[in-house]
Amino acid sequence: MVDAVASDYQDSVRFVAVAGRSDYDSTAARADELLTSNVGWGLDDSVWELYDILGQPASVLVSGDDMIVDAWYGALGESELRERLDYLVSLAG
Repeated sequence: MVDAVASDYQDSVRFVAVAGRSDYDSTAARADELLTSNVGWGLDDSVWELYDILGQPASVLVSGDDMIVDAWYGALGESELRERLDYLVSLAG
């Protein structure tokens, strides 16, 4: 769902998928299957600890001043995801 919504927020939200617990080649192949150019990705296990992520899927919204605005485990429907992203964007205005 994130990938499908990301293009509508490309001027106001930077999307990054953080992979982990795998090797680079396997992760890159899977990212190519799941993500378009609207969502960047990285392989960095330290991010899991930084944001206290215990498993996937998990999402964290971070403001421009590096404050955690929202976080959740599991997938969201499109309308709820957009509501949370709209709130994040409103903080920048």
